[in-house]
This record gives sequence, structure tokens and C-alpha cells, in this order.
Amino acid sequence: MSPWQILLRQSTSCSGRGSCVTKCRALTSTPSRFLPSAASTPSSFTPVTFLIGENGTGKSTLLEAIAVGWGLNPEGGSRNFNFSTRASHSSLHRLLRLAKGVHRPRDSYFLRAESFFNVATEIERLDSEPGIGPRIIGAYGGRSLHEMSHGESFLALVTHRFRGSGLYILDEPEAALSPIRQMALLVRIHQLVSEGAQFIIATHSPLLMAYPGAIILLLEEKADIRSIAYEETEHFRVTRDFLRDPAKSLAILFEAHAEEES
Repeated sequence: MSPWQILLRQSTSCSGRGSCVTKCRALTSTPSRFLPSAASTPSSFTPVTFLIGENGTGKSTLLEAIAVGWGLNPEGGSRNFNFSTRASHSSLHRLLRLAKGVHRPRDSYFLRAESFFNVATEIERLDSEPGIGPRIIGAYGGRSLHEMSHGESFLALVTHRFRGSGLYILDEPEAALSPIRQMALLVRIHQLVSEGAQFIIATHSPLLMAYPGAIILLLEEKADIRSIAYEETEHFRVTRDFLRDPAKSLAILFEAHAEEES
């Protein structure tokens, strides 16, 4: 019973981005339900994978390539969305081949924090057109996403639109969420995982990446990518050290900055 997997189409770099192939090859070692490694088995299924790393290391580029390779809209949404505000996605998806097995997700969705506004606008545009089918917004709770705060619209998506046995690719979902709302997102992720869903998430949030049993992949500047324990991540260590003594942490930070300027 072969699950789904990511494979490289060919071992060449993608247009001007020499690190892309290395990162894709490393990702194939991640066991999962719909996008696992070639050697993975049902018993090694890992439903939640996090991509982490400093800004500019390629997390969003890699996540976007997986989404586009899966047939999802580069700006976000499900396979039923086919709009484009600005075609700025990379060609990395051309180097990926999705090898299909027995398990097929019943649903899939790509959430980009930076362009979810465009998805909400497209939903309103489509619902304004004459038709006999149900309004799309009904699947998101029935209320216009533009009438909610950014965080409320994110949670409406995850609460109402996502369902079990789905593949959900999320790019920095914490961008609009308070710490309490991030914990609410964790609860919903856990519920969906128990119903057979899989998540691949690019994040900077130490709250989200604490999800139990998740694989955390660290992307580094030299195109390296490796699995890392939660407690070893910079996100965890910096947050922990800061919260232990905020005043001391700030004093050290400001002093170091002053010395750099002097």
C-alpha cells in the first residue's frame, strides 16, 4: 500500500536558484500520509511537518512549489481556484513529481497569509455571478471573510472549510493570530489530524511547532535542510530565554546595539 510521495523530476537547479534541488531532495526524507518518502510505511506516517528557518532561506518557495505541484493555486485556495493577481511564483514546482499511491486526500488547500485577502475577494466575485449552485462562502461559515479581522478569517477557514482526510499546506498561518488564537489553531489541527488530515506548515511560531510528534525541518542558508528537535530550535531557545528575564534580555540587546553604532 504505497502512499503519496515527493520525488525530484531531475537533479538540476531551478532558474537562478541553486539551492532548490538540495532542499527538495531533503524533503523527500519526510514520512507522511499523502507526501511521504519512498521508504516510508503506514506505521511511519507523520501527519504534521513544519518548515522553519531564517527569512530568505526558502521556506515559502518550497511550500509554494509543493502546493503548485499538487495543483493548487499559487496565491492560495483549493484546486477550484484559478485566479492570478500577480504571477510571481517560482518555477521550482517543475522539478517536483508527485508519485500517487493508494491514499488520496479528499480535500486540499493552500493558505498564504500574504494573499488570503485575494482569495476572499475571489470568493465574493464568484458568488456574485449568477448560478444555481450554493454560494462558496457557505463553506467558510457563511459570513464574508472581508467583514472579519484577518485572524478571524483564518480561523473561519480552518474551522469551517477544512475537513478530515485533507492535505493542508499553510504558509505562516500565525501571521494574523494572537497567542490564544494560535492555540485554538493547534486544537483544530489536532482534531483534523485525528480525522486523517495532513499538514505541511511553514512557520516562525514556537507555539505552533510544539505540536506533539511533528517533524520539524530546518532550512539553512547554505541550502542545507535537516530535521531538528523542538527544544533545539532557535525559536524555542530565544523565546524561552527572553521570557525568563525580559528586562535583562532587552538590556543586553540594547547594549549590543549601542556598541555596534559606536
